Amino acid sequence: MPDSIAAPVGVQPISFDVHAVRGGSAGGARDDFESMVAQLAAATTPGVRSVAANPGDWGIDAFAGNLGGAITVWQSKYFMPATTKDHQQQIRKSLTNALKAAADNGHTITSWILCIPSSMDGPTTAWWDKWKKAKENEHNLVIQLWDETALRKKLLSPEGDDVRRGFYETYAQAAPSPVEQLRLVLEVEDHKAAALGSALFIRQMTEAGHEELDSAKRQFFNADLVAREIAHKGVAAEVAALSSADATLHGLWEMQFNECAAENMIPSLHSRVWRDVRNEHDKLPKALRLELVHSWGLVHRLVDNRKAGWVKHWRQIAAEHTDG
Repeated sequence: MPDSIAAPVGVQPISFDVHAVRGGSAGGARDDFESMVAQLAAATTPGVRSVAANPGDWGIDAFAGNLGGAITVWQSKYFMPATTKDHQQQIRKSLTNALKAAADNGHTITSWILCIPSSMDGPTTAWWDKWKKAKENEHNLVIQLWDETALRKKLLSPEGDDVRRGFYETYAQAAPSPVEQLRLVLEVEDHKAAALGSALFIRQMTEAGHEELDSAKRQFFNADLVAREIAHKGVAAEVAALSSADATLHGLWEMQFNECAAENMIPSLHSRVWRDVRNEHDKLPKALRLELVHSWGLVHRLVDNRKAGWVKHWRQIAAEHTDG
C-alpha cells in the first residue's frame, strides 16, 4: 500500500491532505498542489518552468524544454482521496487540450506526466494502463504517472528534500494536531449534484415533501468523501470511529421515528432528527474531525444505504428504488 512507504527516522510523514487544509477550498487545494508539483519537477529535472494562465495555460502546469520545439509537460490533478472512474474524463480532456495547444502554438509534447496525490482504484488502474498505451502509440509520446507512491518517493529523495520540507514538514510543525483540524467542507460540482438527483436519500426527502435539496446533496457529498477516505486508508481506529458515529446517528433517527410514528407526527421527523444531530455532534468521535455538515450527511448516507427514511413507508420506497 502507498502509505507503507517509510520515511527516514525523524522525518515528518507526508500527508497530501495538507493542500486542502492550507488552500482553504477545492480551488486553493488544486493551486497549492500544483505549486508543489512544479517545484518538485524543477528539483528533479533541469530547466523546469511554469506557464501563467493569460487567459489559458496551454494545458501546461509545468514544462521542461523549449516552447518552440519539444517539451515535457507536468499536469497536476488534485484527486482525493482516490482517483476513480469519475476522474477519467478529466484526464482524457487534459491530454487532449495540451496536444491541441501544442499543435496551435508550434511545439511538440514528447512526454506528458500526470501528477495525482492519491492512488487509482482497480478499474481506473486497468483503464489507465490501456488508455496510456493507446495514446502513446497514437501521438508518439511517453506518458508517465506520478501518483502518491511516486510523489512520496521523489519527495523523500535528496533532490526533493527542500520541497518536502517547505510543503509538508514546516506546515506540519506549525499546524495544530490533526485531531483538532476540522475537515474542509467542499462544494458539489454541478454534474455530481445532478447525478445525486436520482439517489435514494433524495427520493426519500422528496416523498416527505421537501423541495429545496441543494444543502442535502452537499451534506451527503461531503460525508461520503469522509467515508470513502476512511475506507481507502483502512486505519482501524478511524474505521471504528466511523462505525460508532453511524450507530449513534442511526439510534437518534430510530428513536425519533418511533416517537413521531406513535404521535402521528411523521412530517416533523426530519426537523427533530436534525435538532438531535446538532445536539449530539460535539460528542461524536473526535478522530473523525467532522463539521456539522458531515454529521448531517452521515444521516443521509444511512438513508441512502436503506437503513432509515423520512416517511412512514420508507422501507417500501427503499425496496422499490433503483440506484441511478
